[in-house]
Amino acid sequence: MSSLKERIQADLTEAMKAGKEKEVVKSTLRMALAAVMNAEVAGDEAVALSDDQVMAVLLAEAKKRSESAEIYEKAGRTDAATKERAELVVLEAYLPAAMSDDELVAIVNEEVANAAAAGNSGPKAMGLVVKAVRARAGAGVDGDKVAAMVKSSLGA
Repeated sequence: MSSLKERIQADLTEAMKAGKEKEVVKSTLRMALAAVMNAEVAGDEAVALSDDQVMAVLLAEAKKRSESAEIYEKAGRTDAATKERAELVVLEAYLPAAMSDDELVAIVNEEVANAAAAGNSGPKAMGLVVKAVRARAGAGVDGDKVAAMVKSSLGA
């Protein structure tokens, strides 16, 4: 069992003991643990996830909450949007701090230069550069954001 998963379980136990004032925390952590357990049994065999894999599940859940909040806002359902944002805040406590756009742009520019030095340029280099940037930036970076930055940097 991963230590991140154990931390979530321990925090859920604390929230359950706290009672009604931690209702959003309880429901969000239960949902997160259910998503992790679903990921563990998704393959042919049940396998305990590593911290990086648990982080990827939490990132996906956080992204869902963010997108849902935007959709609810556009539909005029501020109560549902508020609930989604509250869940997002709980999930963000387990995620690494987001890298600033300036830091990400610097990494993208370095990797584009590395790809060009290796003879790769234009749209053909996009996959290589995105992979290199994601490896350097870590699991906490939004893949869509990286792809857009790389595409604009490559002029693709």
